[in-house]
Amino acid sequence: MRVRAALAALTLAAVPAVAIAQPPPAVPVDLTQCPVDDATWTQRLPLERARAAVAEGDISILAIGSSSIEGAGASNRDLSFVPVLQRDLTQALPGVAVTVHNKGIGGETAEGASKRMAAMIAETDPDLILWQLSTNDVLQDRSEDQFVTDYRRGLDVIEDAEIDLVLIDSQMLPEDTDNPSFQGRNPTLAERSALIALEADRRGHPVSSRFAAMRGWDRVPDGGVGPDDLHLNDAGYACWVRMTAQPLAAALK
Repeated sequence: MRVRAALAALTLAAVPAVAIAQPPPAVPVDLTQCPVDDATWTQRLPLERARAAVAEGDISILAIGSSSIEGAGASNRDLSFVPVLQRDLTQALPGVAVTVHNKGIGGETAEGASKRMAAMIAETDPDLILWQLSTNDVLQDRSEDQFVTDYRRGLDVIEDAEIDLVLIDSQMLPEDTDNPSFQGRNPTLAERSALIALEADRRGHPVSSRFAAMRGWDRVPDGGVGPDDLHLNDAGYACWVRMTAQPLAAALK
């Protein structure tokens, strides 16, 4: 036993210390700083399947997209988009069991989401899909044609499954960013947001415009974006949920 203990001690001593990444500090949130207006939500055809689920007291929502759906940047994942949205919708829809499935993958493009859309639908059986897209397509320099092809492919999968959909467009990057990979990207992000809205209008899907909303986040701490100039901070997630949950809950009643 003494030999084993000695060997164990030597083994532990030989393992180098590993620095544990610390979470970002919590960001104070004042929801009065987050404007919610007609520019941030466009309602088109009614969300009939989702409304029927709410009427029955149980709704399943699939949130699919990239790192902002996944929750990167929040000081605590419980303060990121999906958990806070589930909480706020539960409060706004009393007596309804609300489940929001988090299927975000950091760095994903419209191509990746459209390819796994059918599998995610089969796994979660949603009444409503929230699809956040386009930011990574711009940051990875994917062409407009590539983006539109993948976007339409994903829409076809959702429509074939007869599931309600709300689209979430590009985020806005800080204009004063020092990151050369992000500089000058906002005009293209705005163009992709316009493309999302154009196709959504043609097919009748609501759009939650995060890009338009972020233009009005002047009083939100750091514009709602963390120190990496990409992922949202706690205040950014709280504002994003506010501009989503309020009109969505109204559309579901």
